[in-house]
Amino acid sequence: MDPQYDVVVVGAGNGGLMCAAQCAKNGLKTLVLEKHNLPGGCATTFVRGRYEFEASLHELCSVGTAEKPDEVYRLFEKVGADPDWRYEHTMFRAVCTAPDGYDVTLSGTGDDPWDTFAQCVEDAVPGSKEGVLAIRDLVEHDKDAVAYITKMKGKLNPLRMITQYADFMRMAAYSAEDVMVALGLPAKARNILCTYWGYLGVPTDELKAFHYFNMVDGYVTDGAAFPRLKSHGLSEGLAKVILDNGGDIFYNTEVDGFVYDGNGAVCGVTAGGKEYRARRIVSNILANNVWNLSPAKNVPDKARQLANARSFGISVFTIYLGLDISKDELGLGNYTTFIQKSPRARDQYDLRSNKGFYIVNCLNEIFDEATPEGTCQLFFTAQLDGSDIPDDLTPEEYKDWKNKLAQSYIADAEKVLGVDISSHVEEVVVATPVTFARYLGTPTGTIYAYRTAGWDSVMARMSAQFTDNTVQSLSFVGGQTARGDGYSCAFISGDTTAERITNQLRAEDAAAEAVASGKAGE
Repeated sequence: MDPQYDVVVVGAGNGGLMCAAQCAKNGLKTLVLEKHNLPGGCATTFVRGRYEFEASLHELCSVGTAEKPDEVYRLFEKVGADPDWRYEHTMFRAVCTAPDGYDVTLSGTGDDPWDTFAQCVEDAVPGSKEGVLAIRDLVEHDKDAVAYITKMKGKLNPLRMITQYADFMRMAAYSAEDVMVALGLPAKARNILCTYWGYLGVPTDELKAFHYFNMVDGYVTDGAAFPRLKSHGLSEGLAKVILDNGGDIFYNTEVDGFVYDGNGAVCGVTAGGKEYRARRIVSNILANNVWNLSPAKNVPDKARQLANARSFGISVFTIYLGLDISKDELGLGNYTTFIQKSPRARDQYDLRSNKGFYIVNCLNEIFDEATPEGTCQLFFTAQLDGSDIPDDLTPEEYKDWKNKLAQSYIADAEKVLGVDISSHVEEVVVATPVTFARYLGTPTGTIYAYRTAGWDSVMARMSAQFTDNTVQSLSFVGGQTARGDGYSCAFISGDTTAERITNQLRAEDAAAEAVASGKAGE
């Protein structure tokens, strides 16, 4: 059976949508298969009453502006989508309620955002500015090293890495906290700087410095960005690019099998009794799920071993609140607030199932029109892995359990922040790892694919990405790829994969044309 498509993308999450949009834009015949009735996966919204709630997006880093575009801005511009970005340069307020805690607000503004950011830390912890600016210098050094690694496609000169990129090697090998200790930053400053660890799901005594500080740089340099139409606007924008460029999207179509040819290459997928053949298959679903949907004989031992060795990433407990008062009447005063029981990231992680660390966002602080006039929307997010749900919880007890947990978080936030939330709740929706497992089809309800820690760190993935393709004609996008998870990284993975596939197929077509021309000449 001849291929019906050049590319079939399984799953319309962020990585899959960006990959498909770029493939279609490049003239490849492209199909996206999505089990739900709308695109985006977690990148979507839902409506309750008069509120449209953002399902998962807190804020994007590495976006930039038209005048100073960064990676994500350039990607959307490249495919021809315009999300209408809104920006927030107050990075966060962090409130730690421990006796040795703090209440600080950090910003990155002005002509030199890093200097502003470093001064904020200095104001909270005198004597720390020099160390913060040293982090900035290390990040700049990292960018040169990454450009070299990418150019060499993993075939690196060890001597050059040791001599020219020695600081990068240290950043890749040591944790964020190890590096900050080496830079002489005081403990309190280190704790404040570690606040963003929850965005990656790995505490900073384990998370590699290279990974963490590059994310921080994305927020300091560009500020946080948010699309005016929420994450659903991003998904619909990319879907439109696919359709406008001749691609197909089949919704309500769940892939139930992967098809292999006689050489062990993936050549298609099955869904609802139909078979869709393509020259390349791209998966936005987890490798574990792909192998479970493949004939056992076709799954290489190396591929199965890698998937089984990895640890699943974080899931979350979320509370969506529509309040009948405006943001000004509520009085939070900023978009993102981190609430912590301990100043140390490891303690926050260990206390995650007991309000040790959670985030409160008020979307109206970025744009008033996020909700009807005179109202506002809050979004609570706490890490809660599937394993954190009580073992003896029954289906009958589940609703009562999650609602009581939500009430405890709301009460805690009211006490810590000194605001009245509960008496103004008009709409409330609560989601748990069970919700995300059911919606996404991921083990333990993970929203972040695999944990980027230890041997599976971002640097290790980057080093292996050029040599670790175990199944011919199959590519992965999203959080299981080199950059790890998060919106920005997923978009980047989709674009990188699309570029590689486009180049491969064009080379194959050129070779076929050359052979055909030669035969015609005979």
